[in-house]
Amino acid sequence: MKRFAICSATLPVVAFMLVTGCSDQKPKPASNAATDVKATTDETAAADKNTLNSDKSTAGERSAPGASGDIAAKTDPSVKVVLGADELLAGIPGSPELTVEEIQAWLDNPANHETLDYELPLGMSAGKGQEKGLVENPLTRAKIELGRELYFDPRLSADGKISCASCHAPDHGFARETQFGVGVGGQQGNRNSPVAYNRLLSDLQFWDGRAASLEEQAKGPIANPIEMANTHEACVATIKSIPGYELQFQKIFASGGHPGEVTIDNVAKAIASFERALVTGPSPFDYYDAFKKYKDLDPDEMDAATKAKYDTIKAGMEAHPMSENAIRGMQLFFGKANCSLCHVGPNLTDEKYHNLGVGMDRDKPDLGRYEVTKDEKDWGAFKTPTIRNVEFSAPYMHDGSQKTLEEVVEWYNKGGHPNKNLDEKIKPLNLTDQEQADLIAFMKACSGSLPKVNESRKPK
Repeated sequence: MKRFAICSATLPVVAFMLVTGCSDQKPKPASNAATDVKATTDETAAADKNTLNSDKSTAGERSAPGASGDIAAKTDPSVKVVLGADELLAGIPGSPELTVEEIQAWLDNPANHETLDYELPLGMSAGKGQEKGLVENPLTRAKIELGRELYFDPRLSADGKISCASCHAPDHGFARETQFGVGVGGQQGNRNSPVAYNRLLSDLQFWDGRAASLEEQAKGPIANPIEMANTHEACVATIKSIPGYELQFQKIFASGGHPGEVTIDNVAKAIASFERALVTGPSPFDYYDAFKKYKDLDPDEMDAATKAKYDTIKAGMEAHPMSENAIRGMQLFFGKANCSLCHVGPNLTDEKYHNLGVGMDRDKPDLGRYEVTKDEKDWGAFKTPTIRNVEFSAPYMHDGSQKTLEEVVEWYNKGGHPNKNLDEKIKPLNLTDQEQADLIAFMKACSGSLPKVNESRKPK
């Protein structure tokens, strides 16, 4: 289950496909309009300043394995937070072992159950108002925390060894370094693991879009025979047997004076809430792009509010600069290579489906979206992934067939692989070796800080 593919829309395009959500495995054999990518600095300056001040990692830095368990939780739920901030994902404060007493104290704080008042980081902030699923499943700190615990808990699987993080790990860009996801007993499917971050702006999930929401997606791997290989009933029974989980479900999903229950739907709501809180931080490209509106202005002639925004963005750009190669690559991305015909909007994806020729030379190719819709136009089409932080989640394409970004660019530079439904925009790009290198440099400049998550604290 994963990631990468290149498309176009009326001209030749390099469109790099990184997809959504959690699991996308199938047993072998295989049985929105474009938005403006520019940052809306005036509307999001407060969030940008919060992000700049709180982000202690360099753009593109990954959480070190195990290091996230040491994050100290700062819990003032009345303060507006930036999604993806360390303190939101640090776990319930307390001793190394998460105790029932600590859980109860956390649940007794009414602020942890209030609908979260949040901002999005610079870049992603342009997607404010485009969030999916929050009306049906509002974000709260308590729900995000419960989802965090479940996401890293292998007890949801049949053998107690596989968790969501087994295929979508923080130390590998919330994806996995294997070609395919690896489940119970070492079983593998036929699709690469998609990244789990920035799902807040996405509704349909999986490479083929067969899940209508993050909630539907979250349930799939648990019962998939080659992933967690469990049943929903057995999973629920296991969770019910753990007092710390039972307490949280009773409080978080209480309704009409009745305690909440451990159900597979509520499990999915919690995991989906955690995934919606996984938002990447500003990248060098975001700072560079946001600063363009100020570059011709005289700081001495700015009013105080404008000057404050200017200083914040300028400091971010200087701390996270774009190289000359990346700037040239940006011009290619939005120009000659036409990558932006598919990689658009705050998350640099159109969330649509394209046939790029990947894997279409096989005797029995994976037909992608067609298997869901049975519409001929979807034959061999797969979802466009995000370019954000793509450098950390190799291998690429829905089948994990491309091991490096260099291979991906070269593949699409030559026009992909012809087939009966190849997207009409996929044509040879005629990029020079230097242009290909510049394009890769720009993609790396779209990497911001990844969320640092406490992976260890779960109910006993």
